[in-house]
Amino acid sequence: MSTRGGQQQGQHDDQGQAGEPPRRKRKSRRGEGKPLAAPEPPPPADTRAQRVLYVGCEGESTEPDYLNYLNERFGDGSLTGGRRFRIQPVYAKNGLTPARVVAQVQAKAEEDEAWALFDRDQHHDIPEALERAAEQGTEVCFSHPSFDLWLLLHFQAFGGRRSGSSKDVVDALRQADSAFKDFDKRNNKSVKEGRRTALDKKESDAVSRARSMVKQCEHGRCEAKSTRKDRYQWAGAPERPDPLIPHSGHAADCPVLDRDPSTDVWRLLVSLEIVDA
Repeated sequence: MSTRGGQQQGQHDDQGQAGEPPRRKRKSRRGEGKPLAAPEPPPPADTRAQRVLYVGCEGESTEPDYLNYLNERFGDGSLTGGRRFRIQPVYAKNGLTPARVVAQVQAKAEEDEAWALFDRDQHHDIPEALERAAEQGTEVCFSHPSFDLWLLLHFQAFGGRRSGSSKDVVDALRQADSAFKDFDKRNNKSVKEGRRTALDKKESDAVSRARSMVKQCEHGRCEAKSTRKDRYQWAGAPERPDPLIPHSGHAADCPVLDRDPSTDVWRLLVSLEIVDA
């Protein structure tokens, strides 16, 4: 009996207490006990420099909208050979006079790159604005009679003195494309949605027409050449040939207020290498 009792006790030891289910051996999980693999390294950061420009605007709608269009369409560098940029529009409600445009953008940009966009209209402080811009190296894009001329040049050429009045420019723009048929009606001067679509892929035409207008200047010795190379480096710029930063092309003794009609906005697009010139 002692032997039988010993066998029964051994069975209890294997099965645990009477009435309990037998214990199962724990299976090791796949890979358990092996050293942990190092995490995948993050993708390399994009080290291409992003050019940052502060651009002062006379208007509170048209110019800022257009600059934001340039940011969205070309800023990521996919259409400019990888050369990225970001434009920071500087503007104020109810607009700014040319001298205030220059002052505001210089204050915002501080040591960064600064540009100023303003029109002829009927302003009296343009000489002051130009002098202040020259003192601190602010680039100026002057339009005579208005920035609206730059938009129109995307669709057609334009000529004839306007003495600061943009009525004929706006009338032509309304007829140039259906997206602009209500432009400047009920203060609708935005450049969004369908109007951006209408402008798209016409940048080269606009630059070409703007440069042609320089050559047609009544001064007689003005020509928007693209052979001049001005060095323009910004902090962190990648090693590459610097872009062409052509000046307006007007002769040094050609009075700014006599450049009628004209627009220098083309210089900004060439500077950003959106258009080759």
